[in-house]
Amino acid sequence: MLGAVFVIGLIAMLGVVYFAAARDLTARSDRILHAVAEQLARVPADQLPDRVRYELGRNRTGFNYLALIAGDGTPVLGNVRLLRPLVPGRPVDVESGSRGPFRLVAFRTRDGETLLVGRDISLLRDLRRTILETLIVSGLLILLCVAAAAVEFSRAPLRRVRALQHASREIAAGDFSVRMPIAGRHDELDQFANTVNATVEEVGRVVAQVKGVTDAIAHDLRTPLTRVRATLNALAHRPHDPAEVAAGIDRATAELDLVLERFAALLRISELEAGRRRAGFHRIDLALLVAQVAELYEPLAEDRDIALSVATRPLWVEGDDRLLFEALSNLLDNAIKFARPGGRVGIALTEDDRGAAIEVRDDGPGIPPEERDAVLRRFHRGVAARDVPGSGLGLSVVVAILNLHGFRLHLSDARPGLCVRIALPRSM
Repeated sequence: MLGAVFVIGLIAMLGVVYFAAARDLTARSDRILHAVAEQLARVPADQLPDRVRYELGRNRTGFNYLALIAGDGTPVLGNVRLLRPLVPGRPVDVESGSRGPFRLVAFRTRDGETLLVGRDISLLRDLRRTILETLIVSGLLILLCVAAAAVEFSRAPLRRVRALQHASREIAAGDFSVRMPIAGRHDELDQFANTVNATVEEVGRVVAQVKGVTDAIAHDLRTPLTRVRATLNALAHRPHDPAEVAAGIDRATAELDLVLERFAALLRISELEAGRRRAGFHRIDLALLVAQVAELYEPLAEDRDIALSVATRPLWVEGDDRLLFEALSNLLDNAIKFARPGGRVGIALTEDDRGAAIEVRDDGPGIPPEERDAVLRRFHRGVAARDVPGSGLGLSVVVAILNLHGFRLHLSDARPGLCVRIALPRSM
């Protein structure tokens, strides 16, 4: 399209140049004709025929067409014959096969006679033809150069487009490790490739997460469902023992309750990640919320001979108090669960150079640095949690709640134990 626009513009430019040059040359010729005719028209009537004969005898190059016509249309003298009347003062082109084309203008004298003055325009025609041929040839050469340049300049983008198409086909086939090639020119194709790469990376992450969750669900639920099947199979072989049947039903019900509990947790995480709970947001006093959570878990800490410390300061945020209460409860429950007997657990509102935060600390075994990202995923349980009852979904629920509020969760070493830091936005 750009080439087509350029070609149209070039043709228009060449046409304007040609017509402007031809008009200028014709106008110069007409001015010369008018000047000569006006000189002859100023000659007295009795001397005009002799002056016309004199000019014809001189035979000046370019001015060899003169004629004098009487008022009644009778030719007096000259070498021009009119086939049709002319408008006085308006030059016209006359084609003559024997003498070539010439430009002719008619003037009325004071005595009513008509004076014809003509000028040979063969050279003018040749010059106009030369200009036209020059413009055409130069235009064709420019068009060829533009076409060659367009083809050459289009090859690189087309190669890049083909590479993008090839990469997109591989991505569509399911290979999310492929990325769109980036040439580093920061042009439209690079911007498009960057956008697609970011999209593919996010889609690949989500697909990997879904696959991981699916595998984790299958692995985690296989054990309780296998127990239920074994229990029912055992009951089928001993249907006449009421006590055994009742105990088996209780065991199967407990296992199925565990399965339903895990499915409910998964649905809750999905609901939180979809962001459907923001309707309950309002101003919350975090100091009061932390104190309520600590009060709830203080009896549990006392039962395990764990010293629970609470440190608060005035701090207000926008959020859902029930969801945040649930998240803090999960964190404090984990801290008490993994703290050593007779140890310490603390929950505090802090503020430093990094901003405001909620910190939950314990002095238990902690989490190795290489596992801190993994424990935030669904169903993953650390090495220290193998013998502790749980589903591996508690931290996933916490992360979903915090993401809904725009908070960030960081795990670090408390030396000893684990420090869970909930970083709050600086605008709060």
